[in-house]
Amino acid sequence: MTIKIGEKLPEGTLAEFIEVESAGCSLGPNSFNVSDLVKGKKIVIFGLPGAYTPTCSAQHVPGYVAHAADFKAKGVDEIWCTAVNDAFVMGAWGRDQKASGVVRMMADGNAAFCKALGLDADFTKFGMGTRSQRYSMLVEDGVVKQLNIEEGGKFEVSSAETMLAQLA
Repeated sequence: MTIKIGEKLPEGTLAEFIEVESAGCSLGPNSFNVSDLVKGKKIVIFGLPGAYTPTCSAQHVPGYVAHAADFKAKGVDEIWCTAVNDAFVMGAWGRDQKASGVVRMMADGNAAFCKALGLDADFTKFGMGTRSQRYSMLVEDGVVKQLNIEEGGKFEVSSAETMLAQLA
């Protein structure tokens, strides 16, 4: 069952590669409870099939990086990119995309989070196994306020520009 507007995000964990050690976060991959991260925050989350893939690298991530200040101006606390990759890959891709400190590159290594959202996709015919569908959502205090799910192979409704236009 796919998550819907008005529903609370499911319980889950995502991992992030931390490059600068801080209180409670060591260098390298760190796991975070999604419900703790979203508490009291307005977050834009966009999911995509995988790191270093053509549309994801050329359009999806760059759009959110380029418009990060616009999202902040509209009251968004954080922007997350989720993909079915490990935290090492997501960290390296984030550096490559100049997303560090701008977009949190959140790894869903076993596809557990996208499955819990009902937004998983079967990419076995491409040799990629289970992946995330391409989507974007606005989450406020853990509740989905906006949800844009792409049809297979498309990039039309989950862009940064579309999400910005939907923010009041």
